[in-house]
Amino acid sequence: MTLTDPKMAGVPRPPSRTLVQRAPDLLVWGGVILFLAISFGPVEISRLPMLFSNSENMQQFGRELLRPDFTNWKLYVSQMWLTVQIALWGTCLAVFLAIPFGLVCARNISPIWLQQPMRLAMNLLRSVPDLVLGLLFIVAVGLGPFAGVMALALNTGGVLAKLFSEAVESIDRGPVEGVRATGATPLQEVVWGVIPQVAPLWSSYALYRFESNSRSATVLGLIGAGGIGQTLFESLNGFNYSQVAAIAIVIVVAVTLIDMLSQTIRARLL
Repeated sequence: MTLTDPKMAGVPRPPSRTLVQRAPDLLVWGGVILFLAISFGPVEISRLPMLFSNSENMQQFGRELLRPDFTNWKLYVSQMWLTVQIALWGTCLAVFLAIPFGLVCARNISPIWLQQPMRLAMNLLRSVPDLVLGLLFIVAVGLGPFAGVMALALNTGGVLAKLFSEAVESIDRGPVEGVRATGATPLQEVVWGVIPQVAPLWSSYALYRFESNSRSATVLGLIGAGGIGQTLFESLNGFNYSQVAAIAIVIVVAVTLIDMLSQTIRARLL
């Protein structure tokens, strides 16, 4: 079918864009390409052929990984369960932190003199990596799961506060004005006019972050914050790749189950 086909006669054609109209898009994509070219050397993309020249080393490593050792499977499962508990507590504390901060950071319900400082504080929490926060809490409270819980709570709290505030900013003002017309206080407006609208979306965000924290808690174990990551780090240091493979399988199965459960719950909420 060609553009001159009679069947296409009634179909409106998309308006053609001039070079001036396309200039911003060209600048953006040109900037991306330029940045990729500049970063080619610093990130050592030139070492890509080594993936093939050192294939024998990779094959030997792969053979060890293909023989997982589940001798200590009870230890792996118990440590993975501890990791899930760290992620769960970290996410729950983050939600309690993010609800008031998310409301305060929302442009449509918070005064600018309070909103801007809180946004900066949440940006700070989001920008500090989990590992750095974990190390700070390990120094404060010692090795163990509690340091991991607090690291996840602060970092995730900053992330959820931003997501929660954006959800509040997109609400329908009708229910809020209806509650206000009854003579309600500002707090009652939030409780009865804002929260019911954003609660399903907030729950979905929290579940998604729980999935992410299940993986992040594994990494935090590498610095002594408890969980299966610590067992994984010990196996890596001992060059026991068969145990590493078994631990990796346990992690993949657990994260997959969490993801499936989270998707099911989110589908019922939204």
